[in-house]
Amino acid sequence: MEGQPINMLAAGLEAQSVHALATSLQTKIIYPIIALIVAVGLVVFIYGLIEYLAGLSTDVGNGKENGKRHMFFGLLGMFIMVAAFAILQLIAKVVCSGGLSGCIR
Repeated sequence: MEGQPINMLAAGLEAQSVHALATSLQTKIIYPIIALIVAVGLVVFIYGLIEYLAGLSTDVGNGKENGKRHMFFGLLGMFIMVAAFAILQLIAKVVCSGGLSGCIR
């Protein structure tokens, strides 16, 4: 029976280290990547908007169509990344009862 408190202590330390790893991955890797991809999507959207507006004034080339395509894919990329962020938050709330800070009790 002496080994039981040590096992419980080890399990508690392991759970805390898993929590620390998950929190670190979330805040230092996953969220910055999502923010970067949303920023890239915004840049692509703005580029497409400028390309579309420049294509309106001239009849030469496919500027208008390329602009529409860039705007669409920029919006699509931003939507997907915001949805990914929301899904990660939902999973954290369901699994950890209130986010990752509630994982360890």
